[in-house]
Amino acid sequence: ALNAIEKGLNITESDASNSSVGLGGIPDENGLVTLDACIMDHEYNCGSVSFLQNIEHPISVARKVMENTPHVMLSGKGAYDFAIKNGFQHTNLLSTESYQKWLEWKAESEKKLPKINHENHDTIAMITIDESGHIAAGCTTSGWAYKLHGRVGDSPIIGAGIYVDPDVGAACATGMGEAVIRICGTHAVVEQMRNGLSPDEACQVVIERVKKSNKDLKDLQVGFIAMNI
Repeated sequence: ALNAIEKGLNITESDASNSSVGLGGIPDENGLVTLDACIMDHEYNCGSVSFLQNIEHPISVARKVMENTPHVMLSGKGAYDFAIKNGFQHTNLLSTESYQKWLEWKAESEKKLPKINHENHDTIAMITIDESGHIAAGCTTSGWAYKLHGRVGDSPIIGAGIYVDPDVGAACATGMGEAVIRICGTHAVVEQMRNGLSPDEACQVVIERVKKSNKDLKDLQVGFIAMNI
């Protein structure tokens, strides 16, 4: 299950045509591509990286954090140094297309952040279960286009971007990370399943919680996927 998460997400991280994940991701306000990712297995082991630059596969670095350190999350230059030390290559992630979009945004007189919706943003999240019944989850993203330098969303946060409970199931999130963080979204979904709801019912309950916890619902988009065992 864990291998499927890592290798599956690696595919999208290397796809320069996807402008919200990894290589080719839309940069932040300073023109820098910064990445967030996390991974979790069926034994509550988890690893995470945030604000990571110049590494093509943040999900693989997150797995290394999980398996090779006593920590859960590494961030920024520390995460980058850890990746280089563990054999990952420095890679320029800013594609020509993304750079051009950033230049056009910089030239706007009123620099608004784009709407987070399925037309222009999509964190990639996965849940897998293998033949042994082991469940795992992971997600990876380059985050909100043109975000403030240093912004971190829900994707590297255990209990927000993803959560796995071996006795219950797992959930992943996409969309507006700030809205997911406020309610610990994926942990909330798993807890609803623990209380007997189906994955679909659990996601609906937590979406209502998202709506209740945000005063302005205009242009707000959040989605969850969930799997029980």
